[in-house]
Amino acid sequence: MMGWGLLKFKKIDKITDMLKIRLQRIGKRGQAYFRVVVVEHTKKPKGEYLELLGTYNPHEKVLKVKKDRIEYWISKGAQASPTVNNLLVNYKIWDKPKVQSWKPKRKEKVEITKQEAPVAKVEAKRGPPQEEVPVEALAS
Repeated sequence: MMGWGLLKFKKIDKITDMLKIRLQRIGKRGQAYFRVVVVEHTKKPKGEYLELLGTYNPHEKVLKVKKDRIEYWISKGAQASPTVNNLLVNYKIWDKPKVQSWKPKRKEKVEITKQEAPVAKVEAKRGPPQEEVPVEALAS
């Protein structure tokens, strides 16, 4: 029969496969401050965290982190979020490449050549039909 200690150890080992090092927002509205935390990837952003690894103040551009603890958690299988990774690279805490942390929302533009463009839609956009005035009347 297995002991409880062994079951507990396996459970903790399984959790480390699903850990993220990410930012957790704190502070008042308009005065954002962030904690750098280790958290299970399924937890809410403002929820419980396993360990506090540091803080980030975007107003004063100050990042304070425990480098040895970050390396420890990464060795256990935790992954840094793209934003945390880029902060650590910017502040020269580690030498890894930057990662794209967001994608701009763009709609793909479809180019239509003049031959393919429907004529009826162009005429409809011009507005209501106007009265035809003879050219001789405009000249005088």
